[in-house]
This record gives sequence, C-alpha cells and structure tokens, in this order.
Amino acid sequence: MNGNVEMLVNYQQLLNMSKSMLSLAIEGKWNDLIDCEVDYLQTVEKVTHNELPASLPQGLQSQIRLAVKEILANESQLKTLLTGRMDELRALVTSSSHQRNISTTYGRISGNVLFPE
Repeated sequence: MNGNVEMLVNYQQLLNMSKSMLSLAIEGKWNDLIDCEVDYLQTVEKVTHNELPASLPQGLQSQIRLAVKEILANESQLKTLLTGRMDELRALVTSSSHQRNISTTYGRISGNVLFPE
C-alpha cells in the first residue's frame, strides 16, 4: 500500500475510533469506553510518529485535515462528557461518605435510650 494512502487509512481509523468512543460516552457505556481507550491511544501514537511529508498531494492533505478537525471536535465533546461523569462520581462518593459518617455516628448510640436532661 502506498505510504500516503496508508497514512490516510490510519487517520480514518483514528476518526472511526473517536466516533465510537464518543458514542459510548453518550450512551453512558463507561466500561466499554475505557476498554477502547488503549487501542485509541496506540493508534494516536502510530499516527503521530509518521510525519506528514511536504509532498503530500493536496487531496490527501484535505482529507487528513478534515479527519483531524473531526477527531478534535470529538475529543472536545468526549472531554465534556467525561467531566460530567467525573462530577457524578464525585457526588456519589461525597454522598457515600456522608452516609458512612451518619451510620458511624448513630451506630455508636444505637441500643441506648436517650433521655432529655
């Protein structure tokens, strides 16, 4: 396969992966998203290690440019969704911590009869 075409194929693969990851995040499939992350990062590494040659045909440059723009837009949306998920998890941890504190506090006095002074 021609090196230039292979480069485009790699960018298209990365774009497809970013679309898939965004879709998983929108659907709330967080575990599946995490499973995809390693493959995505490996593909990013593969793409970034290959420098775009100066002699790359204009048509391929345009296609790669469009793919990169869409990948970056997907990354931005994904980051927003992940931030929301982090906030949800933070709220759950805080709530759980409050519940534990209440249980601990009231657990110490359970079984005791309290009379007003």
